[in-house]
Amino acid sequence: MIETKTESIEDFLTSKVTSDLVRDVERVVRAAAAAEISPRFRQLDAHEIEEKSAPHDLVTVADKRAEEYLTRELPALLPGSVVVGEEAVAADPTTYEAIAGTAPVWIVDPVDGTRQFVHGDPGFCTLVALALDGVVLASWTYAPALDEMAVAVRGRGARLNGEVLHAGPPAPGTDLRVATSHPDFTTDEQKRALLGLRTDGVAPRPCGSAGLEYLGIARGAVDAIAFSWELAWDHAAGVLLVEEAGGAHLTREGVPFSIRGGNALPFTAARDVSTARRVAGLLAAS
Repeated sequence: MIETKTESIEDFLTSKVTSDLVRDVERVVRAAAAAEISPRFRQLDAHEIEEKSAPHDLVTVADKRAEEYLTRELPALLPGSVVVGEEAVAADPTTYEAIAGTAPVWIVDPVDGTRQFVHGDPGFCTLVALALDGVVLASWTYAPALDEMAVAVRGRGARLNGEVLHAGPPAPGTDLRVATSHPDFTTDEQKRALLGLRTDGVAPRPCGSAGLEYLGIARGAVDAIAFSWELAWDHAAGVLLVEEAGGAHLTREGVPFSIRGGNALPFTAARDVSTARRVAGLLAAS
């Protein structure tokens, strides 16, 4: 059964995830940002910003309109596909179930780093991933205010603005730069696990936009992340980007992160396998 799924995914990659599709998705992502996000950057009115679950969990009219744009345009590029978007799931949690379904699924975070977006910080991005049978096949990470577009396709590598990304191992003898979950989004058990990073040779700090932290790993500017939540729209694009740049991701149980959920949290993604194992070990030991 596993072999059949693997062959199906390989066939899908070959026949559906073509260079034309990859370029078309990039075009749609850029267009969504140009139409709905960039014009509102540093131009939001107070009534266009809402609080969701906590003061650090915000949504704006840009999030909603950009997701509507992507939800309309992406399935047209791949007939039979469906969309799971952060804001649609907020309105109807049952739509998240499509990630475990049989149809190809577009996983969308229209504005990752909404808090930064609201405060006029350019450190936000749009995240889109294409998955099948729980396997991420392609991803697009677009930071419009920074003019950065990172694209990854399973087995074909990762690129940033057309240049190949290679994470490489951290420099020997330096502290590991690790971006970690905000305390507001961690349980007591997860807080204890994250305390494992308070040790010699590790320099933890609060994370910004999850998508841009993953990009930081892929380009070698961040050594690892340690995140305590598993919502697919925050991680699907990034874990593939890191993988295709030569990195790795592991949960506290030492197995790869799954976009289907059920992961032992916190989990890590890192520039290389050795670093991922080191960080996962520190998280598991606490």
